[in-house]
Order: sequence, then C-alpha cells, then structure tokens
Amino acid sequence: MDNAAGLAGRLMTAARVAQAAEAEHDWDAYRALAWEAAKEERGVTALRCGLELLESARLLEREVGCDLVGNAADQHAALRDEAVTALLALAEVETEVCVLLSLVRGLGQTQDPRAVHVLVRLSRHGDADLRRQVASDITFVNSGLPDGPDVQALIQLTQDQDPEVRNWAAFTLGFQLEQDTTAIRDALWKCTTDEYSEVREEGARGLARRHDPRAVPLIAELLDSDDGAHIFTFDAAEILGVPELLPSLDTYEPDSPGTDQATAACDPVRRARIEHDAWRVVEQLEKLHPDLGAALVSPRYESVHSIKVTHREMVDASYDAVSLLARAGGEPARAAELVVADLTRSAESGPWAESLTGPSG
Repeated sequence: MDNAAGLAGRLMTAARVAQAAEAEHDWDAYRALAWEAAKEERGVTALRCGLELLESARLLEREVGCDLVGNAADQHAALRDEAVTALLALAEVETEVCVLLSLVRGLGQTQDPRAVHVLVRLSRHGDADLRRQVASDITFVNSGLPDGPDVQALIQLTQDQDPEVRNWAAFTLGFQLEQDTTAIRDALWKCTTDEYSEVREEGARGLARRHDPRAVPLIAELLDSDDGAHIFTFDAAEILGVPELLPSLDTYEPDSPGTDQATAACDPVRRARIEHDAWRVVEQLEKLHPDLGAALVSPRYESVHSIKVTHREMVDASYDAVSLLARAGGEPARAAELVVADLTRSAESGPWAESLTGPSG
C-alpha cells in the first residue's frame, strides 16, 4: 500500500500523461487510479494526501487533490465531514476553472447539503464547462426543498446559452430530482420547445416522470422519431402507462430494449395480468421464506411494477416485475424461487437493483 508521498507521485504522473496527451483514455486511466487509491483501507491515506495537495501552488496538484478528497468522501462516509470542510474552504479562494471543475465533482461526492450554496454560486460562472459540471453534480448535494436554491439554479440553467448546459440541467431537474412543483413543470415544459433536440427529450421525460398529461403526445412523438427512441423514452412511456402510446410502441420489435416493459405498462389487459402475477410472486415468497418482507409497489418516478424484498440478514432487492416474470417463463412460483436464489447468492455483494444515469446525449 502506498504512503501519501508515493500515492501523490503515482497520481501526478498519471495526470501529467493525460494532460500532455489530451486523450480521453489517458484521463480514464488516471480517474480509475484515483478511484482505486481511495478504496477500502486506503481511504484515510487518500484523504490526507488530497488535503496536502489542496494547499499546493500548482494547478494540477490542486486538481488531483480535489479528486482524491472527493473519492475518499464518496467511498467512506466517516471521512465526508472533513472532506467537505476542506473543499468548501478551497472554494472560497479558488479562481482557476480547471481546479473548480474538480472541486465541483468533489463536492458532489461528499453528498453534503452544505455544498449547495457554493454550487449555486458557480452555476452563474462565465465558463460553460463549469456550469455544465454544476448542473451534473448539484443533484448529489441537493437541499431536498421543493423550491430550494439548488432547484432554482437548475431552472435557470435549463435556459442557459450553452446547449449542453441546458441538456444536463434538464436531465438533472427532470430525471434525477424527485421534487414536483409548478415552477419545475413550467421549466420542463419550456425545455420541450428547445432548439436542441436532447433538451426537448429531457423535458418530455421529466414531465412524464411527474405524470403530467402534456407528456403523452410528446413521448409519442419521440417514439415515432425516424432515428428511433432512446431507452429513457421507453422508461417514460412505462411510467405514464397510458393506452394512447400503444400505437407508437407497436412499431418496435418486442425484444427491443425497454419495449416490452413499456408496452406491458400501457396495455390495460397485460398490465392487469402482470399485477395479478406479481401479487402471486409476493404470496409465493411468503410461503418459501416466511421471514422475508415482500411487497408490490408502484414508485411514482420509476418502474410501474416493482417487487421490493427485504430481510434482516440479506441485502434488500428491487425487481422489475415484468423482467422477473419473463426470466421465470411467466411462472410466479418460479419467479419467487429465483428471487430467493438471488438473495442467497448476492448477500455479500449488494442489491439487485438497476439504475440509469446521464442525459440522453
């Protein structure tokens, strides 16, 4: 295991190579190394090394310092308070954009709401790349308030002059956050008329996640696009779950990614059958494993049919009912057996839950 000096030396070498080559694969190698440097028992060493680099007069060393401090905070909850305190202090004096980009990422990794005011301030910075980074990372430190300063900043960024800033702001506002207010819906509705197609898509999906009826024709239009629909569009159709989208969904092959789940949610007959079979899965789970907690839920912002399973000695799990039943050949009893087998096998490796991140572009 590296000491702080050895760790700093290896990371600085990797960062200089990436900076000189200006190649994305070199930056990927550096980022992988910086992440690995903070794993497990190396977290404290990474934090100490990062804190020293934050004091450097050299730009690249401060960048690396922000990355190390952020990675240590991300992987070790016990280190987050010290990490966010140091990054907030740097934010008061730092003026270089290259360092601020790393600082914003680091603050996001702390998941600390105290960083909101810094990111809100930087959302008005003159550099478009920095505003885009804020739009991406502010979700991780959000205030949780329906009309908090972070939400207001994102609404402003959806009207930014730079299209990629608008794209990320619309994605974060519509897809990442769960707040639902008239102001948020109005901002997302404006996004649906943006000149940049990806912003329009994010606006439509954001409205769909909030079950806004105005989203129905917008999602149908995206499904009917000559270029084909993005996977997030099928997610939006599944969340809306309305028969009006079936004609558009029927133009896709049933085995296309996301198509079957969306069609099942929008078809009243299939939807009723899936709900019935999903309840049977829950009942079978209770018979197979009486100490499991199982429930059929319909999260507002996620999949329409989801089976949640909990156990005091196993990892919790979340299953899309359509996918689970398909995996089990449509047999609820077999689906329940698969869940028990999954939980037993993955007890030490984490939950069986899937997620999608990043805007459509």
